Amino acid sequence: MTLPQSMAGRLMVALDFPDADKARKLVKGLQGIACYMKVGMQLFYAAGPDFVRELKDKGYSVFLDLKMHDIPNTVRGGAGSITRLGVDMFNVHAAGGSAMMHAAREGAQEAVEANSSLSLPLIIAVTQLTSTDQRTMNEEIGIAGSVEDTVVRYARLAQEAGLHGVVASPLEVQAIGAACGPDFRTVTPGIRPAGSSVGDQARILTPGQAIAGGSSYIVVGRPITGAADPRTAAEQIIEEMMKA
Repeated sequence: MTLPQSMAGRLMVALDFPDADKARKLVKGLQGIACYMKVGMQLFYAAGPDFVRELKDKGYSVFLDLKMHDIPNTVRGGAGSITRLGVDMFNVHAAGGSAMMHAAREGAQEAVEANSSLSLPLIIAVTQLTSTDQRTMNEEIGIAGSVEDTVVRYARLAQEAGLHGVVASPLEVQAIGAACGPDFRTVTPGIRPAGSSVGDQARILTPGQAIAGGSSYIVVGRPITGAADPRTAAEQIIEEMMKA
């Protein structure tokens, strides 16, 4: 199957593996599909920066999903280190506040200014995890109101802090677009092809529904990484995205 590069580039494959060898096997199986590769905490803590560099050397766009949430000065330093890795996207938690998000942008810009060979990565903020439902947010996290209202409030804060977009469930994408405009990017986990297991996700849509609803990028993990034939699963998802 010949896949359009632009649509394949809107698919982020979550490399949620305990070690680099298992991730390499999946990446090799997807060779030729120009998707984003998402490296999260499990793999980064096991394989470290070298594996990110390896993906970049293979020509992949990389989303480093470490969800930084700390005092502004610490996040500024972390953002600089991440930018020097050459990643294309990284994230922070919007719950850290405007000063922290602004510090992430400053840290990344400082790294680019110090090394002209680097490009400024897309910096996005996590709003509410897609495993978080209304009850959990209200009763356990202690945030009143609806999930959508909270997500949109965080999206506005992220935009005001100079960030490029947010991570949110696909259910909130249209509300984010209405509040922040069409150029503000939305990265949407919680994507499950029809008939696949929901797992620990609470706010989900299919790949086609997410793209039709305006998601800039969709994040897919287990429906690809856990499939008997990951390449075919990825191709089918991209085909569904194209039809949408």
